[in-house]
Amino acid sequence: MNGPVIAVLAGGTSPEREVSLGSGKAVALAMAYSHPTEFFTVEADALPPGLDPARHVVYSTLHGVFGEDGGMQRLLENAGIAYAGCDAKASDLTFDKWRTRLSVSARGVQVAPGRVFQAAAKPTAAALTAEFGEQVVLKPNRQGSSVGLQIVSSKVGLEIALGGIRQGEWVAEERILGRELTVGLLRGRAMGVVEIVPKSGVFDFTSKYTKGLTEYFAPAQISDELAAATGAAAETAFAACGCRDYARVDFMLSKDGELYLLEINTLPGMKETSLLPMSARCVGLDFVALCREMVAPAVERFAQARAVRP
Repeated sequence: MNGPVIAVLAGGTSPEREVSLGSGKAVALAMAYSHPTEFFTVEADALPPGLDPARHVVYSTLHGVFGEDGGMQRLLENAGIAYAGCDAKASDLTFDKWRTRLSVSARGVQVAPGRVFQAAAKPTAAALTAEFGEQVVLKPNRQGSSVGLQIVSSKVGLEIALGGIRQGEWVAEERILGRELTVGLLRGRAMGVVEIVPKSGVFDFTSKYTKGLTEYFAPAQISDELAAATGAAAETAFAACGCRDYARVDFMLSKDGELYLLEINTLPGMKETSLLPMSARCVGLDFVALCREMVAPAVERFAQARAVRP
């Protein structure tokens, strides 16, 4: 097994630390089939000690703030360390839900009607219901995908939810009712479409990470034409945000058959039962092969950088 050592980063300081540790352990075991691998637990918003740009290629499983928002990526770039996944610029953009909306909608990918606001100048419940109706989604603009997510279905519920918002930047959107779909991308190409069916009706943090609360259909039971359209929209969104290597793109399919982008997840969960591996299995990639393919572009960048140095 020639070539670099794959440094798997896991843990971090975000609310999703435990999820990251689970992903990191699964990836490290799978990656070891094709590369020498070392596991690094991240305990602070800093590079873990022991990383060497001359021998390591990083595969990060960090989630949330500092993991997905470009913070770790920027430190890796400044240290000259090759790493898999989106670069710092694309990570920062896609972690910002509002900027992501603007980028993908400019390329023709549909998003739900919405607005961004500061907690210090939040709109009233009356203003939001007048704009979006009583079915409204509230979420922090820069947080992990399910952290802080609130879905309300009445003006009273919206008043209560807004009353709890005391800091930060938030996004309010009209709730699109329908089916939730997700698709993984590898080197910018869509893999299989997976349908997510939370028993509560909302794919929030609890539904996502509590066994038995959500059903998954991989592949999604949709027409070939709709699967192709979902994959094409995911590829467009990936390119619009300057992503590289891999990502997962989530959509709502409305009751009238329209696709609406929910978000782009640049460091998705990576246990064997996670959504991106489900998407990969739809196209014949098992977990070990998926991990190998996800890190391959970074290994290529590592080799190219070594080749051009005197």
